[in-house]
Amino acid sequence: MGRALIRSTDAQNFLEKITTNDVSSLTIGQGQYSLICNPKGGIKDDILVFRLHNEFLVVYNAANRSKDYEWIQANSTGGVEIQDVSDEVGMFALQGPNAALLMSGISNRATESIPRFGCAWTQIAGIRTLVSRTGYTGEDGYELFVWDSSVAKPENARAVWDRLLSAGSSYGIEPCGLGARDVLRLEAGLCLYGTDIDENTNPLEARLGFAVKFHKEFIGKQALLELKASGHISKIRIGLMTLTRVIPRHGFEIFSQGRKVGSVTSGTLSPTTGRGIAMGYVEDKITREGDIIEVKVREKFEKGAIVKPPFYDPGKFGYSRKISRAS
Repeated sequence: MGRALIRSTDAQNFLEKITTNDVSSLTIGQGQYSLICNPKGGIKDDILVFRLHNEFLVVYNAANRSKDYEWIQANSTGGVEIQDVSDEVGMFALQGPNAALLMSGISNRATESIPRFGCAWTQIAGIRTLVSRTGYTGEDGYELFVWDSSVAKPENARAVWDRLLSAGSSYGIEPCGLGARDVLRLEAGLCLYGTDIDENTNPLEARLGFAVKFHKEFIGKQALLELKASGHISKIRIGLMTLTRVIPRHGFEIFSQGRKVGSVTSGTLSPTTGRGIAMGYVEDKITREGDIIEVKVREKFEKGAIVKPPFYDPGKFGYSRKISRAS
């Protein structure tokens, strides 16, 4: 992930302009999921914004690091300091049902009390670390930002990594890469930038309107308001589960009653459900939950049902299960 610090007395107003969510609602130690849009309302990236004591931390997708940083700079005012710290701050994601237990045993503060999308400073293995209750897997967990850990001098990041693995051995912790994360985020129904969302997709089509606050001014607002007023959304994101283990892949065509109505953007075999799952975009009228549609898989038409993500039972899996247990 890319990481940037935004500083100045006008940092809040600046972030309000370039992001879609309500930055003013954040208190120190709070974060939010948000979007950066272009003037036409297309999604330049999906991001996290955290309010720290005297600055904001913005986390964006690694593939968009240069693009986002240049966009932020191009839209800044002279009094705003923007520092990309991606190469100076290490970052790990600790995810899973035992993440809170693991963290409470290695941190010098009560990290289990950090709320969802909250963040707090702590020390792990004696290293200053910012811990946020976030992650892109659908599970409970944390993202760890290891300060003073550059590409040239990664010793601090290595120390935190080693501490996580050694302390997590009793929980069966395993190092995982982006392939594992991609399956988990898809099971949770979370969008992947460049696959499910891009600059040719807007937040209304992607069903990300919860992260767009129209009571404030931001880049792309006018285009989105005009789209809302017209009532014409040409495509909309859906979840799809096949009736068998067949896997819908990116680019596969979606049909309804023999007519092509859209295409798959992400697809895999779900380890949790044992079924093929996918997200894609279809015509705005082909979105009723439970309806049967078809995916063209190597010249065959495979049946599937429109479902509302997450694809798993949230009472048994994922972050909401943690909430229900706590209550």
